[in-house]
Amino acid sequence: MRVALINDHELIIQGVAAMLEPYADVVRVVELDAGTTVAQPVDIALYDTYARTAFDGDDLDVLCAAPHIGQVVLFTWHLSEDLIESARARGVTTAISKSVSAEDLVMELTKAHEGHLRVIPFQPDSTLPTNYWPGRAAGLTPRESEIIALVTAGLSNNAIAERTCLSINSVKSYIRSAYRTMGVDSRSQAVLWGIDNGMAPTRKRIVLEAPPTPADY
Repeated sequence: MRVALINDHELIIQGVAAMLEPYADVVRVVELDAGTTVAQPVDIALYDTYARTAFDGDDLDVLCAAPHIGQVVLFTWHLSEDLIESARARGVTTAISKSVSAEDLVMELTKAHEGHLRVIPFQPDSTLPTNYWPGRAAGLTPRESEIIALVTAGLSNNAIAERTCLSINSVKSYIRSAYRTMGVDSRSQAVLWGIDNGMAPTRKRIVLEAPPTPADY
């Protein structure tokens, strides 16, 4: 099964690639797309929603309509009904919580490849597989990291709340907590900190495996 990983932040998709590496006999990660489109035929495009500022735009529509992409699967912390309905309306077949183990992620990708439509909910007892996120070394939690990445991208608190399916008070609480960890006390300082710590979106395609020839695919 050929898989492309998609997110605006290279560190995020590198982390997911590392998580899937032990299962290369089942899942072949052939392309990492940080802020770029999928360039070669794949069975699954795994769309990580971390700090995706364009989720409500055309990016999912483009992926789902692409003839060289078999299935589009969401990998997300935010399994709200609104997000699921919006994603499915665009053609997404499966949504998987980022709380699943690497083994379960591979299993669900396999089921998605077979055509099963599924929503895999949050699993509180799972060991979190996504050990790579900007700001982790400084002590930010995954949620704080995502919110500061959206601050770095220039989103307002209201826009962040809408994007992350959190209340505005929760967003403000995460921002205050993150600011303490980062040692900053203003939004402008937080933006600079985010840029210095890899939270600015990037545009980069990393091809890990050459596209198949027509005879191979």
